[in-house]
Order: sequence, then C-alpha cells, then structure tokens
Amino acid sequence: MSIRNLRRIFASRNLENLTIMGIISSSIARKVAMALSGLFLVFFLGQHFVINATAVLSPDTFNSWSHFMGNNGLVQGLLQPILIFGVVFHFAMGFVLELKNRSSRSIKYASYKGSANASWASRNMIISGLVILSFLGLHFYDFWIPEMIHKYVESHPEDPTRYYTETVHKFENPVRVGLYVVSFGLLAMHLWHGFASSFQSVGFNNKYSVALTRFAKVYAILIPVGFIFIAIYLHLNQLPPSSH
Repeated sequence: MSIRNLRRIFASRNLENLTIMGIISSSIARKVAMALSGLFLVFFLGQHFVINATAVLSPDTFNSWSHFMGNNGLVQGLLQPILIFGVVFHFAMGFVLELKNRSSRSIKYASYKGSANASWASRNMIISGLVILSFLGLHFYDFWIPEMIHKYVESHPEDPTRYYTETVHKFENPVRVGLYVVSFGLLAMHLWHGFASSFQSVGFNNKYSVALTRFAKVYAILIPVGFIFIAIYLHLNQLPPSSH
C-alpha cells in the first residue's frame, strides 16, 4: 500500500471521527440546554406553587402576592417574557431531541423491550410533555389572557382584592378541575424522570448526587399533588354567587 493511500485512509478516518464528535457534541449541547431550561421551569413551578398555596391558607395574602406579581414592572416587563421564552424553548428543544433520537436509533422498535430498558415516564416524556403543553394553553386561557384583557383592553382600575374571587370561580366547573388533576398527574411523571436526569445532563455528579436525586423525586410528587389539592379545595369551597 502506497504512502498516498495511507494518507487518504488516515484523513478519511480523522474526518469521520470529527464528524462523529461534532454530532455527539451538538447532541450533548442540546441535552444541556434542555436540562437548564427544565431546571429554570422547575424553580418557577415551585415559586408558582407557593403563591397558589396561599389561596388555601390566606386569601388576603393570595390577593396581595397576586397583585404584586401582576403589576410589578420587573415581573411583567422582564421575568414574564423570560418565562414564556423558557417554556417555548424547553418544549421546542424536547421535540427536536425526540426527533433526533428517533432518526438516529439503529435498533428498531420491534426489538425494544419497553419497561425492561426504561421506565414508562422516561419512554413517554414527549406524550406527557404534549399534555402539559396543552394544559399550559388552558392555563393561559383561564388566567393570563383574562388578566391582559382586564388590564389593557377593558382598562379597569386596579383592584387588589379581586384575585382570590376570580381564581375560586375558575374552579367551579368540575370538568376543568378534572383536566387540572390529570395534567398535574402527568406533570408528576414528567418531573419524576426529567428533574432527576437534568442534574446528570449538566454533569452534576458528586457526593451530593444521590441526595439531589431523592430531592427531585420528592419534589416531583409533592408539588403536583399540592396543585391537585388546591384545585379540588377551591372547587369544594365556592363563594356565593354575589361574590363573583
């Protein structure tokens, strides 16, 4: 074999290795971006739960905190757009990763052994994600859009006491409450796999990893269950019609 042929083979293999490394690197980058956006949304979810929990504990506090979040310039002008971007980015990245994973699998689904290889939650992240995305659409329709209409279209004066009454009224319909319950159940399964695996995706692997994984599992159950309790509680504690 001539030196020229050896150089060609060497160059070809190097190019192949570089291509593989490029694909791996981009895949890793996508997973890290997915994990970071997920951790951001997990933080927001916890903050959102704390505010909503006051609807059960103290309606006056709920009104006060809701009024602050709905009228503070920093929250509305900076944090809210960042949150919306984070939601869109996370779900868009999830769909991209799912499509990439499906197209790159060399093993066909016929040989895939389901739960023998992975949990239901990890195998169906895209399904639970789609349901959660649909739920977010309902949530925006129930709360965010009416809030925008109230403040910017109908231009009502500020009323710091209206939030609790409006929220309780939203949970009057048992069908809507049922949709919330199902959505938060799927959110629990989504978090069960996604929250814990996000630490691995960003390379967090040290002596605290086991404790963080346990915390993620507890969080994945308690927060959605807490939201379910709030929805059912408000449904069962409706205000008189004159208060609507």
